[in-house]
Amino acid sequence: KALLLLSSMTHWSVEMDAIPYNAAISACANNGEWARALDLLSAMAQGSIEVDAITLSAVVSACKVGHEWTTALELLSELVHRSIEMNTIAYSAAVKACERGSAWMNALE
Repeated sequence: KALLLLSSMTHWSVEMDAIPYNAAISACANNGEWARALDLLSAMAQGSIEVDAITLSAVVSACKVGHEWTTALELLSELVHRSIEMNTIAYSAAVKACERGSAWMNALE
């Protein structure tokens, strides 16, 4: 439903910000659709929509569900690079992604 709503908002030229994207990315995370969450992150960049800690934490959570630990760590690095304040949700999701990917040593870095 969140993706349908986001699509409708885009179709009707509603001015977009991070909030509907964050909701859609969180829905993707809850359904294990990490690739779609990454697509939405890319769409935000293409639409010049500001990415925040909530956005990246949601995408990292989606990567956790999808066992995409390398992508989760890359996103954490992006948080640092963009000077976005880190939060425990992003750290925890990245550690869990490493655990699920049998890469727990990477979580220590």
